Amino acid sequence: MENHDSFLRYAPDVVFITEAAGRIVFFNDNAVTITGYSKAELRSMTVLDLSPPDWRDIYRQRLNSVTEIGVRELMEIRLISKTGQKIPMELNLLKMPNGLLFGLCRDISERKQAEKSLHQLTYHDALTQLPNRLALLGALQQNLLSTVSNLRFGALLVIDLDHFKSFKAAIGDALLVQVAQRLRAMQRSNHTVACLGGDVFVVMLDPFSTELPIAAELADLLAHEISRTLKQPFLINAQEFRISASIGIALFSGDKESPDELLKQAKSAMDAAKKAGRDTLKFYNPDLQNSLAARHELEQQLRIAIEQQQFTLHYQVQVDSQARAIGAEVLVRWQHPKRGMISPAEFIPLSEETGLIVPLGLWVLQQACKQLKAWQKSAQLRDLVLAVNVSTKQLQAANFVAEVQNILLNTGVKASQLKLELTESAVLENIEDSISKMRALQLLGIRFSLDDFGTGHSSLQYLKRLPLDQIKIDQSFVRDITTDANDAVIVKTIISMSEAMGLNVIAEGVETQAQRDFLEAHGCHIFQGYWFGKPLPVDAFIAALGALK
Repeated sequence: MENHDSFLRYAPDVVFITEAAGRIVFFNDNAVTITGYSKAELRSMTVLDLSPPDWRDIYRQRLNSVTEIGVRELMEIRLISKTGQKIPMELNLLKMPNGLLFGLCRDISERKQAEKSLHQLTYHDALTQLPNRLALLGALQQNLLSTVSNLRFGALLVIDLDHFKSFKAAIGDALLVQVAQRLRAMQRSNHTVACLGGDVFVVMLDPFSTELPIAAELADLLAHEISRTLKQPFLINAQEFRISASIGIALFSGDKESPDELLKQAKSAMDAAKKAGRDTLKFYNPDLQNSLAARHELEQQLRIAIEQQQFTLHYQVQVDSQARAIGAEVLVRWQHPKRGMISPAEFIPLSEETGLIVPLGLWVLQQACKQLKAWQKSAQLRDLVLAVNVSTKQLQAANFVAEVQNILLNTGVKASQLKLELTESAVLENIEDSISKMRALQLLGIRFSLDDFGTGHSSLQYLKRLPLDQIKIDQSFVRDITTDANDAVIVKTIISMSEAMGLNVIAEGVETQAQRDFLEAHGCHIFQGYWFGKPLPVDAFIAALGALK
């Protein structure tokens, strides 16, 4: 290879000559300088040894693809130095007549840095370094295309800082940088944060829900989180500054909108927020806006209702096969001071979503135990067992067992007269934790009933592990038990299984004599439903007990 050495040794680029398999048979001085390996080391290496591990299969394929003599192969590669530095190189690869491969590598680090800088200037805001309008529209276009096939909804939030023009230039610039930092700190993997220039920022949520109301709710929650974050004081030159923001929200699904049109919609909603007095948010869709506004108002009223105890308890009787009252299920009702009685279907789901079900559930349990204690003085009522529903969030609370113990201690009620109704989903959320808590309470004498049984998917797998006393057949199976063969089979199976496991069974939603007779004939001897009594306030409930036959 000495003849090569005479004119290639001092070439300004890195020169390699290798065998077809990649073993280096010649290299120039620049190869030593760039790679940091000694001549002795290079002589014992292959070109694959000089490539990053995750690139070697690609390089091997490219080397094998150079089969025609005199045809040049041009590619970009990464050359890894002895210190581990990955150097971007442009490789010209040529097969020589003698079967060797001639490689000329040119360092393109400066070009790559220039391309990166150009990309940064083209697609990022110069001040905040966030993606700019061009980058946002590109990402939005990709999201719109993806939503056409997966039918999911995403959201675009346009954020405009209120009264920003009142700040001096230097303060304003520093403020924008800090706003960008806060928005970036809030960013999740499915968020894109951008700056449209000036004091207008955008947060895009990638498509995340097939349900429009859910998408709207999550976008609304994020907007409120952004608003709260931006209201925290900003420290600039040892001085505190405070701002608020007007936020416009547009949801997208990709079936009609273009990126520009969607951005206009979100801006339009933002303008509406400004006109409404600033420091607020608006949806481009008025129906969604009204729905969410009503939800927020109800949530605030629900918080007040819990503080002021605007609730009352109703009781629905549970009877045995002789139509004798053996207990009742406790059901909470909201007596709103202005709206009157509000349906549980309206406020229970909201209380579960917001976590307010925990204090509400605790209040219900306290009142139920107080009522049980009061009934101890009555021969007619002293043996009744009250069933109280426990939500998933209540059961998951670390102090749940302690709270129940305190209620029993403070009211002095017999634990054996308290039955806690748990749904399958609540128990299975954390099965081991649920079992532990149930066993601790069972040792006190509390009974457990598995509510809505049959509506889930994993009951049979875990049922034998749960310290249960009772299975409750869901009313959805009872409703058509005399007309739907499938429901009849399901109910008979539940009854047989419960008997085999030593559990008693109760059917809810019994509304006809025919339903009651079917259940009785197949081994269910405890019932609850309108056929025996509707949920009633305590005085009406007690009065109705005498009418049972």
